[in-house]
Amino acid sequence: MIVTLIVLCEAGFWVLLAAGLGLRYVAGMPRAGSAVLLCEPVLELVLLVATAVDLRNGAEPDWKHGLAAVYIGFTVGLGHSTVKWVDARVAHRFAGGPPPVRPPKYGMARAAHEWRTAARWTVAAVTAIALLEAAARYVGGDGDVGSLRAWQRKMLWVIGVNLVIAVGYTVAPKREPKDRVDAGR
Repeated sequence: MIVTLIVLCEAGFWVLLAAGLGLRYVAGMPRAGSAVLLCEPVLELVLLVATAVDLRNGAEPDWKHGLAAVYIGFTVGLGHSTVKWVDARVAHRFAGGPPPVRPPKYGMARAAHEWRTAARWTVAAVTAIALLEAAARYVGGDGDVGSLRAWQRKMLWVIGVNLVIAVGYTVAPKREPKDRVDAGR
């Protein structure tokens, strides 16, 4: 049941996103589009409640419950930036908006971009870790919470990898190719 609900929430995210942006840019109803986009967090609330009810009704915590927490965490950390990314492209394509801003490729501007990206992934992972911890405590000492702890360790890896990437771009920023620098003069 939980895996089906996760899939439905993911599909619902994209359906609400398409509907909201369609209303905003194709139908010319920006307020209605924004209202539809604001309904998206309801999906995560439904998933959270369903997971809690499943655990409270005696389900043994397993990878599915962990995946639900991770999905919610990633939506919290990355959902807004995903909506903004898609919105910029739809506005450009269908509403004559400016071309989407591309991330910088070189130097400290790229490093700053990587730190912002790492921050979003860290928020996602920390949210997932907190939800996983809440689920483990919710189950109490009677249940086997090993799978939830395994998901927490995976989220620590997500944080670590993103921080290593950001540090890498900070310590050794990518330089613009010499032929591009000379062509600009």
